[in-house]
Amino acid sequence: MKYFILAFALFGCSLAMRQQAVGVEGKLMCGQKPAVGVKVKLWEEDSGPDPDDLLEEGKTNHNGEFSLKGYERELTPIDPIFKVYHDCDDGMKPGQRKLKFKIPSSYVSDGTVPKRMFPIGILNLETIFPGEERDLL
Repeated sequence: MKYFILAFALFGCSLAMRQQAVGVEGKLMCGQKPAVGVKVKLWEEDSGPDPDDLLEEGKTNHNGEFSLKGYERELTPIDPIFKVYHDCDDGMKPGQRKLKFKIPSSYVSDGTVPKRMFPIGILNLETIFPGEERDLL
């Protein structure tokens, strides 16, 4: 009987976890030129002991454009983050500049496919963004 109750509780918890999807799209520039081949990642950030989840990663195309989407099963609303790793206007410094943008919760939808993409717009990577970090890996 004890195992039945445990199995039922675990099954109930798994049903409470819901799939949530998000997407981001835009264009990256380095000055007047498209930022080609820049690494971009879509993450779901978690607080506490639960590790962050990589939803999708890619690189910008020949026009500096990108489109990322992904989904995660979570009990609470997901916290999507868009990250950019680049060397624009960076000289010979080690590692890459790392930018991090929070995606508004209004762009999170139920299911495995986002109902609408967050249009982050055109970002010029020459800009020094507040909170910018360096990725040395």
